[in-house]
Amino acid sequence: MDLSIDLANPFDNPAVSRRHDGKVAIVTGAAAGIGRATAIRLAAEGASVWCADVAADGVAETEKMILDHGADARSSVVDVTDVGQVQALVDATVSAFGGVDVVANIAGIGGSAHALDETPERFAAMFAVNAAGPFNLIQAALPQLLERQGNVVNLASTAGIIGQPYCAAYCASKHALVGLTRSLAIEYGRQKVRFNAVCPGGVNTNIINAFTPPEGSSMSLIARSYLTIEMQEPESVAAMVAYVGSDEAYYVNGAVLPIDGGTTTG
Repeated sequence: MDLSIDLANPFDNPAVSRRHDGKVAIVTGAAAGIGRATAIRLAAEGASVWCADVAADGVAETEKMILDHGADARSSVVDVTDVGQVQALVDATVSAFGGVDVVANIAGIGGSAHALDETPERFAAMFAVNAAGPFNLIQAALPQLLERQGNVVNLASTAGIIGQPYCAAYCASKHALVGLTRSLAIEYGRQKVRFNAVCPGGVNTNIINAFTPPEGSSMSLIARSYLTIEMQEPESVAAMVAYVGSDEAYYVNGAVLPIDGGTTTG
């Protein structure tokens, strides 16, 4: 069976459950890649989904893809580093759908560079989008999540679990996101709000182009970050996010879940 084909069409796949019926989800980074796949998967499982991204055309297209299948979606242009825009996103979602049950923090940026060549501006940008951005949305959505006993799924990376060469800024930002996830899982676990991190390895999306090895890189060092050369499709990661964000995963809290073909096993 070709699982990539099955996963790529969740609306037409009878094996996809309706775990998110009646739920409301916010998905950032929804214009393409894992974010788009996650928005579509959650909608196929019954959620009303607000799709957010800085890319206006892409996020509108994701909304249309969901609406064309008869599911419920809205979209807007949102910069997750802007606290005001993030609060407006939550307010709009509550106004349209009545609340928030699932926050999927998928938006992120990446890049490779020799540490000596990394710039303060790009280092700061990585943290602003990959770590502060998720926190901004979590903070804005927490009153709703507490009221509805919802949950947050943060998209980290294998770079949030292990070190990877020529990715100091990216690794640091994703390690920060893993730490944020664990801290909040403890702080709010007894209040029935769950926080988890999904950590993909290589995924066949456009962001992979940002990780072109810099000139003079050691291929043997880079090879340590991958057990296999094959990459997974974004729908594979979306399926994990959908499970972790569902009530089926009620006892999964503070988990850092690699989906990497075994790369981080040792």
